[in-house]
Amino acid sequence: MFSKFWLGAVLAAMSAPGLVRGMELESGTLNAWTNYIQAARLHMQRRTGGAESFLWIDESPNRADRVRRGEVVVEPAEGRGTLGVPNGMIHHWIGAVFVPGGTIDGVKSVIQNYDGYQKIYKPAVVESKALACTTREREFSMIWHRHVLFVNSAIQGQFWSHDVMLDDHRGYDVSGTKQVQEIGNYAHRGERVLAPDTGNGFIWRLHSIARYEERDGGVYLELEAIALTRDIPASLRWLVAPAVNHLSIDSLTTTLRQTRQAVSALPAPAQAAACRSRDTDVALAKPGGAE
Repeated sequence: MFSKFWLGAVLAAMSAPGLVRGMELESGTLNAWTNYIQAARLHMQRRTGGAESFLWIDESPNRADRVRRGEVVVEPAEGRGTLGVPNGMIHHWIGAVFVPGGTIDGVKSVIQNYDGYQKIYKPAVVESKALACTTREREFSMIWHRHVLFVNSAIQGQFWSHDVMLDDHRGYDVSGTKQVQEIGNYAHRGERVLAPDTGNGFIWRLHSIARYEERDGGVYLELEAIALTRDIPASLRWLVAPAVNHLSIDSLTTTLRQTRQAVSALPAPAQAAACRSRDTDVALAKPGGAE
């Protein structure tokens, strides 16, 4: 669900002359990412533990009203949506949507339908597949593709996902990166998959937190999307950063709309997800693998 959101935004912004060049992920950049994700986990624990509102929309009556009226609301989760780290950037956005008549089972049946992502989130996702599934943990793969200006880029990744039901009406799903690789010359002669953490650095790591709650005759869905990408040179940041933010808003809005549409199209009652948990648990587990 979260992965296709970033490629279009970052790729379009990085298509300026001089930015498309090889760039490897450095240890200092990865350390900054690890620390940031740990802080995001602690913030989520405050939400599940009751120290803060479980849903982000409940922090603002105006925001909640807009979502209930059918608007897709997207805002920066931190600062202006981007944070500079050593030789990289962290992008962190949050959005919310309301699905009238929807259920948690319906939402989970969509966001855990990894084999169907290429249909739900087309045209960005061109291939998707469930790799492993237990009652609460899953692994899946995706290839997503964008052609912006003179750059034709594709990324393939393997991800883990973990979901928890807090009670019969609230739950969340956490996803993260096991491996991301750029595909050079995608769909052309000489196509090849690059080594992890090499290439143009359009996407190095991804992490998302989806929260859902049934109430008010439907289900609220929130998505926090966090990505680690290459840095933007200071001389071009004033020009490129606003483009990244604008495209991030558009991309996350589209993702949430596509999810709402898929949930709304499910037969009633909605089919339960293949992998689901009704266990009550407020701890954020961390499956094995890279983030």
